[in-house]
Amino acid sequence: MARWHRYENYWPPYVPVAERKAKAAEEVARRKKQGKGSSPIVIQGRTIASSFWGKAWCDNLERYSDYSNRLPRGRSYVRNGSVVDLQIAAGSVQALVRGSSLYEIRIRISTVSNARWVEVRNDCAGAIDSLVELLQGKFSKAVMSRITQRDTGLFPSPKEIQFKCSCPDDASMCKHIAAVLYGIGARLDSSPELLFALRGVDHLQLIAQAAESIPAKAKTAASNKVLKTDDLSSMFGIELVEPESPEPARKTASPRAKKAVVGAHQPERKLTPSKRRYALLSVKSTGRLKNGAKDVATAGKKPAGKK
Repeated sequence: MARWHRYENYWPPYVPVAERKAKAAEEVARRKKQGKGSSPIVIQGRTIASSFWGKAWCDNLERYSDYSNRLPRGRSYVRNGSVVDLQIAAGSVQALVRGSSLYEIRIRISTVSNARWVEVRNDCAGAIDSLVELLQGKFSKAVMSRITQRDTGLFPSPKEIQFKCSCPDDASMCKHIAAVLYGIGARLDSSPELLFALRGVDHLQLIAQAAESIPAKAKTAASNKVLKTDDLSSMFGIELVEPESPEPARKTASPRAKKAVVGAHQPERKLTPSKRRYALLSVKSTGRLKNGAKDVATAGKKPAGKK
């Protein structure tokens, strides 16, 4: 009975998942309110990682038997939002995980040696075309297998990882540390360059070395693909002539000038007897000629320029 009493005092009481999630959300809100930096791991659905780099990191964890007994609880914790803060730097990871209490985790990961990094770069030279291709994980299977190669790639082995948690669990790896390790994989989904930063190498060197490894003949061949004017002429059997400069636009006459021109070229119209009679009647009734005419002969005519 005394033994059980000591065991009960040593282990904190179990906290249900719903309560742990609520406390984790409260902790994130409290840190933001206090102005403290907080970068929680938020998992949508059951899949921890969806990108090439995130999946490769998680797969690397699961192939080491050293972690097999603690990884399932870590997956549960990271899915429930228990990792309220995770910061990645060169060779180190600091995190806060909400369990029955708020626990602080520190993980140290050995940086890649210069000799190994040179080997990786040499093996991948010429096989990676762009930075976008590298970060999206869109390259050949040979490059993928080389970068993820056990012990000689970019992913750490158990002997290259040291960790410490403030929880009372004295196991080699507690569930809080396992949750943080999975959280790294989730973070690589959105920021894959953090893997290179964590291992202390510059991912831009891969791109630079790939560009330097392109043979000069390939660069020359690429430049020769641009067709010149003479090449087009000989290919299609036509003579390409430089386009002539367009003539200056002619000035168009204004509407008023157009009216004057139309009026000037209109032939003179004779007044019919009926229109002449109508004009005389208009004078008798109104005392003036129609359309502002000066005499009876022009009273029935339309003004110049009007149809």
